Amino acid sequence: MAEKREYYEILGLKKGASDEEIKKAFRKMAMKYHPDRNPGDKTAEEKFKEVNEAYSVLSDPDKKSKYDRFGHAGVDPNAGFGQGGFGGFGGAGGFDDIFDIFGNMFGGGFGGGASGRRRNGPMKGRDLQKAITIEFEEAAFGTKKEIPISKYVKCAKCNGEGNAPGTEKRTCSKCGGTGQVHTVQRTPFGQFQSTGPCPDCGGKGTIIDTPCPDCGGTGRVRKNVKINVDIPAGVDNDSVIPIRGQGEPGENGGPNGDLYIVITVKPHKIFRRERDDLHLEIPITFNQAALGDEITVPTLDGKVAYKIPAGTQPGTVFRLRGKGVKNVRNGRMGDLYVKVSLEVPTKLTAKQKKAIEEMGKVVDHKCYQKKSGFAEKMKELFK
Repeated sequence: MAEKREYYEILGLKKGASDEEIKKAFRKMAMKYHPDRNPGDKTAEEKFKEVNEAYSVLSDPDKKSKYDRFGHAGVDPNAGFGQGGFGGFGGAGGFDDIFDIFGNMFGGGFGGGASGRRRNGPMKGRDLQKAITIEFEEAAFGTKKEIPISKYVKCAKCNGEGNAPGTEKRTCSKCGGTGQVHTVQRTPFGQFQSTGPCPDCGGKGTIIDTPCPDCGGTGRVRKNVKINVDIPAGVDNDSVIPIRGQGEPGENGGPNGDLYIVITVKPHKIFRRERDDLHLEIPITFNQAALGDEITVPTLDGKVAYKIPAGTQPGTVFRLRGKGVKNVRNGRMGDLYVKVSLEVPTKLTAKQKKAIEEMGKVVDHKCYQKKSGFAEKMKELFK
């Protein structure tokens, strides 16, 4: 199945186009491919539908924002994104409104608008969305998941046809199998002809007299299924994994919809992630900071030894190359940034306090560069 074209490409625009540019491009393309200007041209008809679909998203600020972030998955009407905050094409601003606006824009001269669309042609099935939560390590290294989901599938008894086995559908006598009926309306501005779905067959062109007992004539049944998903290394929160053809079945021979897996990653106990890099804070003692030491640094794939130099200051950050997370697109490894923090001892015994006091007498202020520098500034300030 061919990949769906980008909406900006359909309108001949670049990403980030202004509202005025989008509207201007839509009018130009819609005029070019309108069915009334290209009678019988199936290619023009498909392009006309693409143009209207693209405009219905890019003309809506909310949908446009979600499309820019998530692509087609973010604005699919049936993937589950709409109700939960991703928006869809239904309701105000949908395809019907676009067709009606288009008809008004040209004064009704092109006829039926949205009602002229045929419903007995192949239609893609509904896309679905499934949110899952995975462990931090699973996101970093990749994993395989078996995901349960409840969805409609093709009815096995009637093979998705809707009519009971051994029976046949009959052609609708009202529309002659076209799924459309034509009406003429007289107005003070003249006579207008419109095309709409046949009321007897609902625009399908055929009528089922004996529906399938399992699906009731719909051609599909709801079923709990399990989908195997390969989650690549490097995914992060809000990553979306498309699984083609695992949505709900299409109608009239149309392709199945797609399934979109939305990832949430659990936080790690010690690591903090920023894109492909990891951040870690390790406490060290005064002795380690002053004299230097070899410390053990945890990474996602094991422990490594790292030698911190003498005189290491609190808040110093060391970089361990290639110890981060793999980039999900180019496979490059991020880095691990280790920040050291000085821990001051507490609950000291009298003997320990005495030892620190003695050390303070030996290690005078000249050994402390920042302290000496601050003292000099104080002298200048109050001279």
